[in-house]
Amino acid sequence: MKILVLNCGSSSVKYKLIDSESKEVLAEGGVEKIGLPDSFLKFKRKDGSKEVITTEMPTAKEAVKNVLHLLTDPKEGVIKSFDEIGAVGHRVVHGMEWFNKSVLITPEVIEKVKECYPVAPLHNPANVTGIEAVTSILPDVPQVAVFDTAFHQTMPAKAYMYALPYAAYEKYGVRRYGFHGTSHRYVSARACEFLGLPYDKQRIITCHIGNGASITAIADGKSVDTSMGLTPTEGLMMGTRVGDVDPGAIVYMMEREGLDAAGVSNLINKRSGVAGISEISSDMRDIDAAISQGDRKAILALDMYEYRILKYIGAYAAVLGGVDVIVFTGGVGENQTNSRERICKQLAFMGVTFDAKANEKRGEEVEISGKDSSVHVVVIPTDEELMIAQDTAEIVSKL
Repeated sequence: MKILVLNCGSSSVKYKLIDSESKEVLAEGGVEKIGLPDSFLKFKRKDGSKEVITTEMPTAKEAVKNVLHLLTDPKEGVIKSFDEIGAVGHRVVHGMEWFNKSVLITPEVIEKVKECYPVAPLHNPANVTGIEAVTSILPDVPQVAVFDTAFHQTMPAKAYMYALPYAAYEKYGVRRYGFHGTSHRYVSARACEFLGLPYDKQRIITCHIGNGASITAIADGKSVDTSMGLTPTEGLMMGTRVGDVDPGAIVYMMEREGLDAAGVSNLINKRSGVAGISEISSDMRDIDAAISQGDRKAILALDMYEYRILKYIGAYAAVLGGVDVIVFTGGVGENQTNSRERICKQLAFMGVTFDAKANEKRGEEVEISGKDSSVHVVVIPTDEELMIAQDTAEIVSKL
């Protein structure tokens, strides 16, 4: 079955057309700057070359329409008609406690996703816009929602509850939900397959490290704790997000800077993290370049970034009662070889040994722990789109 996977943001749409049986990616690309005069559609040709088409796309509906027409284009397309698209799978960021697995999209599901708007104001509205755009163009094609939060619904209350008044949970659903769940689910299962280990009998720590970053503790195939919280702001230091911080420091900054709720949101989501500390960039390539020039703040930013990863790995090893597999994934996890080496070498107390030669690989599946290591440490490139396509095919096959 050919599955169109969509990840709709507030000003962008990423897509892949995947054959769910062969796992082949038939087409991929994305639209950026939706609503602006210089919006454009970029895509990869069959021969691997890339192309950019600049065209005005005032709404997500126009963006999705352009994607669909490109897929059926006589020259650049990979399918002859829309009839070849068996279903559409959507990444949906927040499902609160209503969704612990992927679901067929119905009007009732859309209403529940809309009820999550207050906790995911940047993501869920864009996700719904994408769903509605597909509905208007392909009204008879089934659609499936795959939630970032679903995998973490197996966490026990002691892990997901905050020590706020219990009424905050009862009235507003304030608790830890976690994100990147589709990625953590994929790489943890794939790591065990790669290593030849039974997934349901392992203690795994998955490190999705990129501009957005989270770490998850997985016991016997189930998430038992994760670093992100009610929103994706909690946990690790990220590209522009603050991660763990004393709430009193936020109150103090509000008073000193005269910030309202929008100002605080901007502070902790867009002005903090690696970019905030380095005062250079949120991109690790820029940080590395600055470090090579001896920039003090860039050095501090990377030290802080890696230190927090190390702390969470240690904490989750304690939660799991030991660890069998550690997985690195995400843009930094898959490519930042120096960070992987520094972190792994500080895990020697856990019995981790390190294979420097294997660690030279970037963006590939590889075990970077030594043959005598007590813990398997692997790099597994994430493939959330494949996971979404497989969930979508499974649900649609039962209709």
